[in-house]
Amino acid sequence: MRIPFELAETVAAVVDEGTLDAAARRLHITPSAVSQRIKALEREVGRVLLVRSKPARATEAGTVVIRLARQLALLEHDARTALGGEGEGAAHRVTVPLAVNADSLATWFLPPLARLAHEHPVTFELHRDDQEYTTGQLEEGLVMGAVTSQAEAVAGCSVVPIGTMAYRAVAQPEFAATWFPHGATVDALAVAPVVDFNRKDELQTEWLVACGVDSGAPPRHHVPSSADFATAVRLGMGWGMLPPFQCDDELAGGRLIELGGPPIEVRLYWQQWNLRSGLLDAVGAAIVEEGRRALR
Repeated sequence: MRIPFELAETVAAVVDEGTLDAAARRLHITPSAVSQRIKALEREVGRVLLVRSKPARATEAGTVVIRLARQLALLEHDARTALGGEGEGAAHRVTVPLAVNADSLATWFLPPLARLAHEHPVTFELHRDDQEYTTGQLEEGLVMGAVTSQAEAVAGCSVVPIGTMAYRAVAQPEFAATWFPHGATVDALAVAPVVDFNRKDELQTEWLVACGVDSGAPPRHHVPSSADFATAVRLGMGWGMLPPFQCDDELAGGRLIELGGPPIEVRLYWQQWNLRSGLLDAVGAAIVEEGRRALR
């Protein structure tokens, strides 16, 4: 059984773009040719590779093929670089999909990618998710590397510690005066509005539990953007857990106050495919270096 690169690349393009038509535009072929390539590869491997939904999804077998396609693209890039052809133009740019949590993306994650984009013919496709869930995208072959809170390496990946992001419970002074006139007591926390990033966000819940509060009691806003989440807290929509990047200046200026209680420390790690690729190693090294500089 052989898996031709262009056929594996086509499966990856369909999953990345979501539809056959969009994949056809990316690959500069017709939608009919995309469909024929996928059918040909499915006949070759004897497995269904795609769920024809909207957006299209990879089956378990399709995930294996997509991972192969991304690895081959990296190896081809490294070979071109070794042969002195890295600067041959957009046709030979390699896409590196990465997963990252929202707070890292909003603060320290982008500068190293910007430098790499100037140094290499590479484009980045970023997938944002909570740090507890980014490794799932590694396992599915959707990304080549991820910032995660999981210290145990995903199968086929290497893991390197980055640093710790410490979150503190903070609120706008007027909000605190209204909802916590006698401090952030258990009874007050049970009714004061909370700002959550999304329904996966466990930081506020973890802090409430540590304070002895029923985490299901208070009303919750959901603001799924790191910058807008911080803004919602500053505007007094509710209290929330913020990292130093987003609250130190406001705390120093009196625009936010701490509610007390234990900080929530989140250790972050970098996981990437365990593949001998100069480009992927350069990406990982730049991200880890920046993260260690920015975090404790």
